[in-house]
Amino acid sequence: MAYQTFRQEYLQVPPVTRAYATACVLTTAAVQLELITPFQLYFNPELIFKHFQVWRLITNYLFFGPVGFNFLFNMIFLYRYCRMLEEGSFRGRTADFVFMFLFGGLLMTLFGLFVNLVFLGQAFTIMLVYVWSRRNPYVRMNFFGLLIFQAPFLPWVLMGFSLLLGNSIIVDLLGKKL
Repeated sequence: MAYQTFRQEYLQVPPVTRAYATACVLTTAAVQLELITPFQLYFNPELIFKHFQVWRLITNYLFFGPVGFNFLFNMIFLYRYCRMLEEGSFRGRTADFVFMFLFGGLLMTLFGLFVNLVFLGQAFTIMLVYVWSRRNPYVRMNFFGLLIFQAPFLPWVLMGFSLLLGNSIIVDLLGKKL
């Protein structure tokens, strides 16, 4: 019975969100089970263009690091904002949503050449959050019950939180540039 409920919930997720989130979870699971290594996934322009390892153009968006706080945080934001975009602004326009994914991924890959990031999935998630926040300017947000603000400030609040955790803000800025 629990399997049927999970299956029904899973199938209710919009197709692009379901495919991307599933690919991210499966990639991380494969790394955790040591079926593949992150060295086979990361963004390396030399390996892509000189050795024709073109899968790296996609796989670097699918791995968020080992299972832990950072992975769960990214997956929650990816699932939530990707789903809200697909069900809201892009409702009935799946092709447009896929085009936004591809265009955003292309631009992020080009910017990734200059900032030396080896995994672009987190920046892609920030891009989805940024697009959602700009399309929903009047939504009031609550960050851990401490801060109340309008949706367009969400990416900046996340960047501040990232700074508090001691992370580099390059990823957050890359996601906002698109």
